[in-house]
This record gives sequence, C-alpha cells and structure tokens, in this order.
Amino acid sequence: MRLSRYFLPTMKDTPREAEIVSHRLMLRAGMMQQSSAGIYSWLPLGFNVLKRIEQIVREEQNAAGWNEALMPTIQPADLWRESGRYDDYGKEMLRITDRHERDMLYGPTNEEQITDIFRTHVRSYRELPGRLYHIQWKFRDEVRPRFGVMRGREFLMKDAYSFDVDKEAARLAYNRQFVAYLRTFDRLGLKAIPMAADSGPIGGDMSHEFIILADTGESEVFCHKDWLTTDSVPADVDYDGDLQPIVDSCLARYAATDEKHDPANCPVAEADLVHTRGIEVGHIFYFGTKYSAPMGAKVAGPDGKEADVHMGSYGVGVSRLVGAIIEACHDDNGIVWPEQVAPFHIGLVNLKVGDAACDAATEDLYAKLGRAGIDVLMDDTGDRPGAKLATMDLIGLPWQIIVGPRGIANGVVEVKNRKTGEREEMTPEAALKRFAG
Repeated sequence: MRLSRYFLPTMKDTPREAEIVSHRLMLRAGMMQQSSAGIYSWLPLGFNVLKRIEQIVREEQNAAGWNEALMPTIQPADLWRESGRYDDYGKEMLRITDRHERDMLYGPTNEEQITDIFRTHVRSYRELPGRLYHIQWKFRDEVRPRFGVMRGREFLMKDAYSFDVDKEAARLAYNRQFVAYLRTFDRLGLKAIPMAADSGPIGGDMSHEFIILADTGESEVFCHKDWLTTDSVPADVDYDGDLQPIVDSCLARYAATDEKHDPANCPVAEADLVHTRGIEVGHIFYFGTKYSAPMGAKVAGPDGKEADVHMGSYGVGVSRLVGAIIEACHDDNGIVWPEQVAPFHIGLVNLKVGDAACDAATEDLYAKLGRAGIDVLMDDTGDRPGAKLATMDLIGLPWQIIVGPRGIANGVVEVKNRKTGEREEMTPEAALKRFAG
C-alpha cells in the first residue's frame, strides 16, 4: 500500500481526553476516531490490526473443535426473562422497544441466545458435545467509559459456548478452551496468565481470567516470578487427548488478582512473588445448568430420561486486545507491534521522493516484496525525512527499510528492527532476500 493513497490521519500532539498509553497511541497513530462516549470508528490501520487478531482467535477456536456461527446484535427480551437475567443485569444493558412495542436489547453477551439455538435443534445425548462460537459486536452501557477501547461501550468479542451431558464432560470442554487460550495469546505475542476469578453476572462455579502484565493495567495482580520466564504453551496439542496435565501445570504456579490474593496464606515466598498490574484479555466460565434449566435445554440420555445440559462460556475481548497489546508493546516513540498482528510487516521509506535513484530503488523493492506476498506500507509522500521516520516509529511496523540518496549512492539501504532499534546497511538485493526468501 502506498501511503499517498492510504487514509492515515496521524497526530503530532497527544489528545487531552486520552488517559492511558494505548488510547493516546491509537488516536495519534490514526487507528480510530471517537464517535461518541465509548464508541469508536475503526480507521484502516486499526481495522487491519483488529482483523488480524480476530483471525488468530478464529484459527485457534477452530483447532480446538468449535464451530463458528453468527448471532444477532439485537436480542428479544423474552429470552432474558426466561433465564431471569433481564431485570437483574442492570443499567449496563441497553434496552430497546421496537415499533410493535416489543422489548428488545442490544446484546451484552449471548448465553440466552445460544441456549435457544441449542434447545431448538438438539434432543439427544448422541448429538453432544455441542460447541459453537461467534465473533460479534457487543454493547454495555458503561457508566463511565474510558481508556479508549479498553473500557468502551461497544466492543468486539469472541464468545464460545459448550453443551455437555454432565459436569465431567463439561470439564473436558473447559480444558480445551483453557489450552486454546494459552495458544491464542502466545500467537498474539503476549504472555497471558490464567487466574482464578469470580463469574460475575454470567454465573457459574469454575472460572479463570487470562491476564497480561502491564504497568497500566486496571487489575492488581500477584504471581510467582516463574511466570515471567517459563513457557507454559505446548507446541503441539492433541485436543482429543488428556489436557488436564497442561491445565494443572499452569495452575500449580501461583497467580491471583487482588480480590483472590490472601497475603496471610500466600504459598509463595515474598522474594519469589511479583506484585504488579495486569489487563484481563479473556475469561472462561463453567456454569452448569444455570441457563439450560430455566430455559428447558434438555437432552434424552441413554435411559430415555431427559436431563439439563451442562454449559460453559468462553470470551475473548478482540477489540480490547488491540489496546492491551499496545499497553504491553510500546516505547517512547510509539507502538511496537508483534509481527503476528502488525498492520503491515514492513514500512518502506523513500527519504527523497523525486530523486531518480531513490525512486527507482524504492519502487523496485515495493514491487518485488509485494509479489512475494509481504505486506508493505511504502511512504512515497513528500514529507520531510524526519517526519517520515517519526511516523513509521509511531505506527510501529516491525521492520523499516529506509532508502536515502546517500545510501543508494553507495549501493545500500538501511534495515531497522523497530523492537530492538538495531540498524543494518545492506544491498537492496540482500534486503529483499531477508524478507522474501
């Protein structure tokens, strides 16, 4: 993509309303624009990152054995009255009345909707397990939306749901998602630590939230120092095998939020305990028959008797992850994207547009990298060299190839690693070979 044709409204100054790093950098990097309190338009750069995160989440859900569907954003209130949550959920639920005076709501979550789908189509234990997920926009009317996409009112979520014949079968589904989450966050370039959690308004008696460590996180967390250096993600997973040892090995290393941490009974020595802050990026729940019982989601067992199915729910904040990754991956100059989610892999910078040698070398690299399937953002604008380089640092692409008249006169370009800051001069052919094989 040529920057001269790309919509990238970057800002030099920090917007006053932005309180945390990710909010500041998303606005400055031209990733989004506020529409109203807690609601944002995703501009091309931000939308590119959002879709890359979404695809990684999707691939890991598919690998774990879940089927993708899509449920509506607007739900009938009657489903929530069946479960008993319509009046209990609170003011975060945006309630709507349509032209026929029917009570509707903008979905904050989808337990009722998915239970209705299941009970409509499944009757026998032979059709279990049931595993469905979707990636859809949600709305929760936060009393004080803040921190950009970290606590917005409209957000993109992955919700997965499981239906099983009993608690033991449901635990197997829970373990699948536990491991899938470890793999998902690892692929996103994050270390996410599972911590025991309260279930909140969703309900249930087994729950873990996945938290990444960041100084600006909203949660106070405590964990064993081994979490900082130990890799808990298996390279290969047999989802049909016994996953309990993987789960147990994670939970054996201490980690807790401040609500769950008991200093008097903490099993970790003070010298081995890390006290920091973190950001929740995923949450998994087992809630048994909380929704299936009141909503009549039953299956006939081997003996012909009907029983309520056991359910689990598994959420990942896809849009929230954009902000969370920035909170964990930035420096004084801007964003530092992990390669897996970067909007472009390379920023190709022509420092002197109009110079015949620079133009020719840049265009040649751009064409050949593109043919090799590499995502490149080429700065072909007439901006000053310093401004071009500052923009590339701000938007955080993993690599920069810098083409300048002095280097080209000597037959070289400069390759910069955004994360480490390391720079290396090499011929354009060598640069092409490094990235295009």
